Amino acid sequence: MEIKIYEGYNLEELIQKAKEELGEDIKIVHYETITERRWFLFGSKKRYKLFVEMPEIEEPVVQFEDIFEKIEEIIDKKIQQTLPKVNSPSPVIQNPEKSQQLVSEQFSEFTGEALELINQLLNRDVLPDVAKKLVKEGCGLDIDTNRWDLNTLTSKEALIKGIRKYIKFTGPFDQEKEGLKILTFVGPTGVGKTTNLFKIASHFVINQKMKVAVISTDTFKVGATQQARIYANILNIPFYSASESKKLKSTVSELENYDFILIDTVGRSHYDYWRLGEIKEILGDLSENMHIVLTVSCNFKNEDAFEVVNRYSSFFDIDSLLFTKIDETSKPGLLLNLPVETKIPVSYISTGQRVPEDIKILKPENITSYILGD
Repeated sequence: MEIKIYEGYNLEELIQKAKEELGEDIKIVHYETITERRWFLFGSKKRYKLFVEMPEIEEPVVQFEDIFEKIEEIIDKKIQQTLPKVNSPSPVIQNPEKSQQLVSEQFSEFTGEALELINQLLNRDVLPDVAKKLVKEGCGLDIDTNRWDLNTLTSKEALIKGIRKYIKFTGPFDQEKEGLKILTFVGPTGVGKTTNLFKIASHFVINQKMKVAVISTDTFKVGATQQARIYANILNIPFYSASESKKLKSTVSELENYDFILIDTVGRSHYDYWRLGEIKEILGDLSENMHIVLTVSCNFKNEDAFEVVNRYSSFFDIDSLLFTKIDETSKPGLLLNLPVETKIPVSYISTGQRVPEDIKILKPENITSYILGD
């Protein structure tokens, strides 16, 4: 306890002074009265000593979490400035009622069925530049109007021509028969990486009779490892968990005689650079010898989907896109927008929750069917 002493000839003034300096809620320990004698006046005068307890000054509590958040914000801004950018998408026509007018203005070089197909694509959330590029492949010059119109029997055939030119397809992952192949699935939380990984694993095991093993690096999400183990037990395939690079590398070395190793990573927000860096660190040197599959939900908005590709591409060399939740959207324009603008090949599409049935290999024909609503 620290004491401050006030001295003077008026006790009330001393108390008031203490309150002004230390606050209204002062704690007076005690006071002393001292009598001063004045010889030459044959009198005396009282002087006071006031003992006041100094209030305790609370030491500021250092909130390390707040400090780390500030540091992360600063680093995030720095990283944002250095991220590679995929082609920026053109603005999407948002209002269906005005779409026909806007189509006429933006696509004056087209006419007839070509213009109708473009309008149909825009209403399915296909970006204008992408729609123009794809449709033009199925067009010829109309002599009467000097504009582009479809030269195919159907709009479906026209769109397929454009897709075949501008979108790359991996085909089935098991088309190469020789040697160990490693597939690593990455993507944001909630897009269905684990479920679709096991759909593909089921196909390898049941239909192709291949030797398959699964490794999970997801030790964060509650129940994630347990769910994966259940799937692995049903398929009667080995399942491993590895949360650091050395363990993952040694596990892969033990599985050299297998046909496929499928690696399931933890779902992380594409804005969480720290966690994306952790995933990259765990994968280590293996990332150079694996096929990295970025899993994207079809119900993402265009802007969000491009941002996902941007952020993940800054950490990983993405080899293909796997689309999920096509059954949960009525505007699957991402099926065209992402592969056309980013030039990343497409592989599979998930059509529902059932394992192993609800997954298909992407081809120009079924992409066209999803887009046109056939």
